[in-house]
Amino acid sequence: MSDLFTGLKGKLKGNAKRIVFPEALDERILRAASSLNKDGIVNPVLIGEKEKVIQKASELGVDVTSVEIIDPKQYADFDKVVASFVERRKGKATEEQAREILLNVNYFGTMLVYMNEADGLVSGATHSTADTVRPALQIIKTQQGIKKTSGVFIMVRDDEKYVFADCAINIAPDSQDLAEIALASADTAAMFDIDPKVAMLSFSTKGSAKSEETERVSEAVSIAKQQNPNLVLDGEFQFDAAFVPSVAEKKAPDSVLKGDANVFIFPSLEAGNIGYKIAQRLGNFDAVGPILQGLNSPVNDLSRGCNEEDVYKLALITAAQSL
Repeated sequence: MSDLFTGLKGKLKGNAKRIVFPEALDERILRAASSLNKDGIVNPVLIGEKEKVIQKASELGVDVTSVEIIDPKQYADFDKVVASFVERRKGKATEEQAREILLNVNYFGTMLVYMNEADGLVSGATHSTADTVRPALQIIKTQQGIKKTSGVFIMVRDDEKYVFADCAINIAPDSQDLAEIALASADTAAMFDIDPKVAMLSFSTKGSAKSEETERVSEAVSIAKQQNPNLVLDGEFQFDAAFVPSVAEKKAPDSVLKGDANVFIFPSLEAGNIGYKIAQRLGNFDAVGPILQGLNSPVNDLSRGCNEEDVYKLALITAAQSL
């Protein structure tokens, strides 16, 4: 395991957080929850029918005897959860509707986080991103001053660590969105001991091409610098000019980045999603995430193509976000 996750385990040792897993019947979730519980660094909470979860774990030879399992239908404080949900939704759901909605494991699990019965949630092994994000936006909501949540990946290979954003949520961010994503991503990087050096990416470097797309990124750079003038951030950059010092010297010799960026802000969701998958599949980077930024409490989304290790690592990150 890389230094990133070794460091997170050290921070969490003796300070285990309760992390909710709504997809309790998935083999990857069960195995990761068992390992997390055994290592004593996260207290996993599995959501599902207890008998079915125990039976599934038994069939797989996975020990969940000391893992907490909550069945929404049998939850002693379900009425309290319903009342809190109705209040939070402010007239958008009746009590009858709430009782039905909260049988959905993602909604129920998110309510546990909102009510401080858990510290964070990890879902997405069998659910879509929308199924994970929608309850979070409706219940936990974004932090004051942040208009939109965004999704980043921590890209890890041996001792290398980079942040890629937005790779999961915002399809066509405008300049204000891009600036907000950049600032949030810098905070995320710092949380994981990455000294943020932020590059706003495009197909142009410092005006080498002019278009609506490049100007949107250039404007985002100005907005971000105004909001945090002390942050090492620049753009617009082609990737090589942001990452390769010799190329940066030729294309952007006056930039503060000097080809040393470690946080990369993509101009659109399609670029970010394609970019991280290329790094993952051709560059052999571990892509951990997407980590959702800007929420009042941590909720994170797995890829449906994840494996047990991905679940374990994202649980560590989710727990670390709640420290």
